[in-house]
Amino acid sequence: MASMWNYIAQARIPPYNLARRITMILFPRKIQRSAAILALGLAAALPLAIFSAADGSANANQEKAADPWSKAQVLQPADLRVELANAKGESAPTIIYVGFRTLFEGGHIPGASFRGTASKEEGLAELKKSVGELPRSTNMIIYCGCCPFDHCPNIRPAFAALKEMGFSRVRVLVLPTSFAADWVEKGYPMQKGL
Repeated sequence: MASMWNYIAQARIPPYNLARRITMILFPRKIQRSAAILALGLAAALPLAIFSAADGSANANQEKAADPWSKAQVLQPADLRVELANAKGESAPTIIYVGFRTLFEGGHIPGASFRGTASKEEGLAELKKSVGELPRSTNMIIYCGCCPFDHCPNIRPAFAALKEMGFSRVRVLVLPTSFAADWVEKGYPMQKGL
């Protein structure tokens, strides 16, 4: 077997022929063609997989660096549930849903208001208009939950817009998977409709 590898290394055989010769040695004649195609596919896929994995980890690092909020401005679902249970009157946070209207109508956190889909210019304009008269020290929580949090198209633009407007107490509710999985399925309170 070692002599086969030496022969291959010295002969500089093109990838298809290399796969064909290896399969001729290792596999019965009936399955040689399929094995050669499989070997060629694996030989082509390996460099792509390595490149994709390296590119994916670089993109993940860029996404993490792109989050405009600090750790102190992140809120977990269980913590919000406790905060809502203990909130009375003016101490209750202003909760704003910045995702898609149909999802809000299907179910949302009690007391939350829909203020536009933040991934669209008109949605951001609606959000800015709706909070324009609020004091800049308002205790505000924004959330979406349309999709996995790391890929949400709405939460980052909404947070950036509110910070740009001067709101100093904006927090982000992190729903890692979705509103359904991280809030509803845990039995936390929910409202339907507008």
